[in-house]
Amino acid sequence: MALINIATHEIHCKIVYYGIGYCGKTTNLQYVFKTINPMVRGEMLSIASETERTLFFDFLPLDLGTVHGFRTRFHLYTVPGQILYERTRMAVLNGADGIVFVVDSQSEKFEENIQSISELEMNMRRLDKDLANFPLIIQWNKRDMPSALPIPILERYLNRRRVPSFEAVAYQGRGVFATLRAISKNVMAQL
Repeated sequence: MALINIATHEIHCKIVYYGIGYCGKTTNLQYVFKTINPMVRGEMLSIASETERTLFFDFLPLDLGTVHGFRTRFHLYTVPGQILYERTRMAVLNGADGIVFVVDSQSEKFEENIQSISELEMNMRRLDKDLANFPLIIQWNKRDMPSALPIPILERYLNRRRVPSFEAVAYQGRGVFATLRAISKNVMAQL
């Protein structure tokens, strides 16, 4: 739930990038961080271990100007995608205002993606949130890979709610800002 601070005239929104391990969640945030003007972003916190890329979350406060006299700050988080971190994913999801579900488009990752979106739906129900009317965007990442599944297949099985979706190659920056703009607009519309 967005945090509105009347005293400082700020609205803080939390966007969570969710998906399987190594699907491109952290890569999205790293691209935004290195590309965006340092004057409108905070520092990026990334907690990694020797074996896992993101052990807890990445956090990038991003200032996107004012809305009705309130400065809007988006806090971008990623969840660890590895299966054993389900409780951590649940904790990071708590209080989210919007979700970007990042899909690894490779055919060999298809079943993992199915399991991940099912887990997301279950976790949102546990948090008493209904994805049917919650800001959600899907990003089809790794579109440059030879085994990338066709978009209609991904849409059919992973986008049953018919939410907006974007093709991406996150490490090149392709689709990264289109995805971020779309989720930001959806979150603001929900507010």
